[in-house]
Amino acid sequence: MSLSVGALRGSGDRRGQVDHRLARQHLVNEYRRGRLSQEQVCDAHPELIRAAKNVGTELEAVCPICADGQLRLVTYVFGSRLPAHGRCVSTAKEMAQLSRRARRSQGRDELTAYVVEACVECRWHHLRTVLPLNS
Repeated sequence: MSLSVGALRGSGDRRGQVDHRLARQHLVNEYRRGRLSQEQVCDAHPELIRAAKNVGTELEAVCPICADGQLRLVTYVFGSRLPAHGRCVSTAKEMAQLSRRARRSQGRDELTAYVVEACVECRWHHLRTVLPLNS
């Protein structure tokens, strides 16, 4: 699988990819119906917000919760021989290197990318996509 920035945004080869758009829409709907408070849904870890501010990819969409903040994508990769807290990937080149490493290991080095969208204004976040890098 050739991984590009486009693949991180939901296009391209989708084998093994898990999309969380339905869960996201359900959460947003529950908030808008008043069943969840802003404090319940805007609880992103400070480290995620820091990563979103500094290395996140800005989206054209505004936050569905506060309607003020610009959403940003942050990608973390988890797997063997990576830190337990994962590795925040900030460039397509870095992602391509990790993907090549995973493919070369022939299953011994399974890596998974988690793409999270976050609002740096209200601290809302949601897991957007999960995709294996060694497909």
